[in-house]
Amino acid sequence: MLNKIYLKFKKFMKENYKSIVFLIVCYFVFTYPLPYYIYAGGGIINIDDRVEINGSSLGDGSLNFAYVKELEGNVASFILGNIIPSYDIEKIEDVEGEDESMEDIAFRNKIYLENANQTAIMLAYNKANKKFEVRDKHFYVIYVDDKGDNSLKVGDELIAVNNNKIENISDYTKIVNNSEIDSKLMVTILRNGKEKDVEVTVKNIDGVKLTGISVSTIYDFKTNPEIELKFKDSEGGPSGGLMLTLAIYDKLTNSNLANGLTIVGTGTISSDGTVGEIGGIKYKLNGAIKAGADLFLVPKGDNYKEALKEKEKNDYDIEIKAIGTFDEAVEYLESKKIKN
Repeated sequence: MLNKIYLKFKKFMKENYKSIVFLIVCYFVFTYPLPYYIYAGGGIINIDDRVEINGSSLGDGSLNFAYVKELEGNVASFILGNIIPSYDIEKIEDVEGEDESMEDIAFRNKIYLENANQTAIMLAYNKANKKFEVRDKHFYVIYVDDKGDNSLKVGDELIAVNNNKIENISDYTKIVNNSEIDSKLMVTILRNGKEKDVEVTVKNIDGVKLTGISVSTIYDFKTNPEIELKFKDSEGGPSGGLMLTLAIYDKLTNSNLANGLTIVGTGTISSDGTVGEIGGIKYKLNGAIKAGADLFLVPKGDNYKEALKEKEKNDYDIEIKAIGTFDEAVEYLESKKIKN
């Protein structure tokens, strides 16, 4: 039995070895990694499926994120990027920078995601007059400038500076601003679960007193009603801030803002409700079109102009609405419910 199988396999290889070798060579050639990102039209994610709040009900329609599809940089995707007009190619160093490790980039992206989610939760609960209580704050280093002179690393949590406990990031900034150029500061940090002291130098960077770091604040908080977000790391981020805030508010108030429509949107959200511009508008609009969306919410300004240009160029059948603040978005969606 085994001998027959072997003879058949041997015969097959003898008759087809050239094709097999060709396919193997093509595979390795086309999957050879290149230092590029290739961006293409994306898709949408239904936020209602990812947000759980005790006591909320599900209305008609849906509120959705729009996202950009990122292809792995290799020979095949690079060729596609040069052939397909809707694809764009970016060098890795132009996107990530040259002097950072993948671990540093991954940590910063994780903090960006968590910070965006927390801002959305805090704003939505405040707008819905629900309880949001901050229990503690954590100040994480998310970037270290090579112009600085310090021993801090991405991922360090700032605890104190010159033995003064940091209650807000402004505490750190104030001490830096009141220090002399080239003076040394002792910063107490938490690194890998252990507390330690490191030294930083106050430098004159582009005319400003700095220690060459960027810091982001993450909160420990309690809400009533309780909320749970069930996103994958790749499914959220700052650009989804507006839509996440709307979805949380919608569930807290049972407003049914979608009212039977498939609504897709993008834009960052700040703690005061301002909607900020983002990148990749044409890809996100393309994803909304592929999903059959009725309405695309987009930040005012250049993002809105770009979206209208793409709509006209491709003859997209979709309503596009420019949004400047969270309140504007809610007011507009409520007005559509009355018209419908």
